Amino acid sequence: MSAPDPQTAVLLIAHGSRRAAANQDLVQLAQQVADSGGYQIVEVSYLELAEPTIAAGGRNCVKRGARRVLLMPYFLSAGVHVVNDMEEQRSALAAEFPQVEFQLCPHLGLHPLMVEIVLGRLAEGIKS
Repeated sequence: MSAPDPQTAVLLIAHGSRRAAANQDLVQLAQQVADSGGYQIVEVSYLELAEPTIAAGGRNCVKRGARRVLLMPYFLSAGVHVVNDMEEQRSALAAEFPQVEFQLCPHLGLHPLMVEIVLGRLAEGIKS
């Protein structure tokens, strides 16, 4: 892997939950992404029900020096949140920070590795 661009940030976006423990999954994922060494700026955000909001997460990225922010929806399906809400959030951040590029990445969806993940979880279920 090449050296990380110190001005490219990752903003992980989950739906958010009233249950704090559920939101910790994204925090742990963010730490793992940061530890991978690919990105120096990694932030979490939630669409609703938890803090920080997507807007606050985007602002945190800019405060940390990002000139480009990759918005990564941690969603499995292309529902209304992915199809409409994410683009609205991206557009709002781009309008607030016109000097920063905000790029919406594809959601997790039917990525080929998803089959491996599902099969692994099924195997874990059989063992228990």
